[in-house]
Amino acid sequence: MVIPDGLRVHLINPSDSSFGTAVITPRWLYVLAAATPKEFGDAVICDETLEQLDPLSIRHGDVVGIGIHTGNALRGYEVGKLARSLGAWVIYGGIHATLFPEECQELGAAHAVVKGDGDVVWSQAVYDCIEGHPHAVYDGGRIEPEQFLKARWDLMPEAAYMWASVQTVRGCAKHCSFCSVWRTDGQRPRQRASDGVIEEIVALRRKGFRFIALADDNFYPVTKTDIRLARQQGNLERVAQLEATRDERFVLMDRLAKLPKDMVFFTQITMEAAEDTDFLDAMKRARIKGALVGVEAVTAAGLKAVFKDFNYSGDGLVKQLKTFRDHDVHVLGSFIFGLPTDEPDTFEATSDLAQKAGVTFAQFVMMTPFPGTVDFAKWEKSQAENPQMVGDVPLTRYWLIPAHLRPKMMTPHPSMSSDEIRNRTQGVWDSFYSLPSIWKRSDCVKSLRARLAFVLISRLYRQMYAKTGISTDSARKANWVARAIAKPCRMLFQAKTMPELKVPV
Repeated sequence: MVIPDGLRVHLINPSDSSFGTAVITPRWLYVLAAATPKEFGDAVICDETLEQLDPLSIRHGDVVGIGIHTGNALRGYEVGKLARSLGAWVIYGGIHATLFPEECQELGAAHAVVKGDGDVVWSQAVYDCIEGHPHAVYDGGRIEPEQFLKARWDLMPEAAYMWASVQTVRGCAKHCSFCSVWRTDGQRPRQRASDGVIEEIVALRRKGFRFIALADDNFYPVTKTDIRLARQQGNLERVAQLEATRDERFVLMDRLAKLPKDMVFFTQITMEAAEDTDFLDAMKRARIKGALVGVEAVTAAGLKAVFKDFNYSGDGLVKQLKTFRDHDVHVLGSFIFGLPTDEPDTFEATSDLAQKAGVTFAQFVMMTPFPGTVDFAKWEKSQAENPQMVGDVPLTRYWLIPAHLRPKMMTPHPSMSSDEIRNRTQGVWDSFYSLPSIWKRSDCVKSLRARLAFVLISRLYRQMYAKTGISTDSARKANWVARAIAKPCRMLFQAKTMPELKVPV
């Protein structure tokens, strides 16, 4: 194949908001950079959470890859139409493109769409574009762990991100009604061997990153209950598979423990890990100091509503959450408001429980039916005969509605209005992230400098993520404040480079 002179491959992460600095690296950009055929040179990477795309960077004949999730799909389509108008080949990928490939073509000017994992199939899509006959859809499927590519972290801009990210497993065995992971990435955990993971982490530490997010769907893919039930069923082959997966987790954590002592890791796990203190102790040794834990609801009825009744509620939930902290794993608790079982007093009860349980960070999100989930399917079915419209867009395609016109709650609540849920949710954010509350929680670190850093980071987190429907002017102000806080926050996470660091044996 003859590659036209000057042709470039672009990879774009769309965003309506740019902060100059981002919290965590969007790993997919650098994985697809690794998947880009070498004869095209290094991919040109644009992360719009840092700075907006410069249209002059795209030339006629270039290939433009755009990764979208539901939240940034509308901006992604704007970028795609712009790129195609400039004569570029446009390819979409990501979870939203996997679910709605036709939408990318109809509204985003796509020449092609990559569904599923892009590690292997991306290169074929690029070649076909250059030859002038791309397929409408490339199905990457769910590749096996040995096919996962190591990210091209050498292409990352300097001083742009606070944390780096490395993936160790794809997929989640659970089936929560609000989550699409188990449907798009599968319920069979696909776990990487530790060699590739450690090599990526060492490459990042060489560049000065010491805070690493293990960006997994579920870092705790096998529970003790899973193994016990398989054993009770007499399924010895299944028991062996589960135990092997669990053992590999411990091998990885043992290897993490051998990395430089200044390194800190963060991940995402289910509440069930609180029942596995051996696992929590291994996390502590590996310096996995924090975890996003999906608490979702504090009542038994709320947990049942989201198919998450394997979680505890009430005092049992407090005990579980405290178990994480007792083993030096700090929790970023995720809570959902707007469930049909919620009452006005649910909000204060949730805030009180988060404080009582010693949750270090928390996020409070309003119930949103995301495509690919059980909740979305039910909602879409309920709207089939008499769909609600916003302008000429069905509410079930809310991501296509401009942000300033988009409702803050999509599904009606049996006892509260959308405005009441939004206002009460914002009240919980404001209470949990008030300065006195943040200062009290900052006792999780020891030095005064660390406590001040904790306060700054907490305020930044609130500015970036506590958007429950504030006005456009207020949103602009929030973005400006976040941008102002982001740079000094990033400096808190910086470390000296370690170019001579070796992969530990």
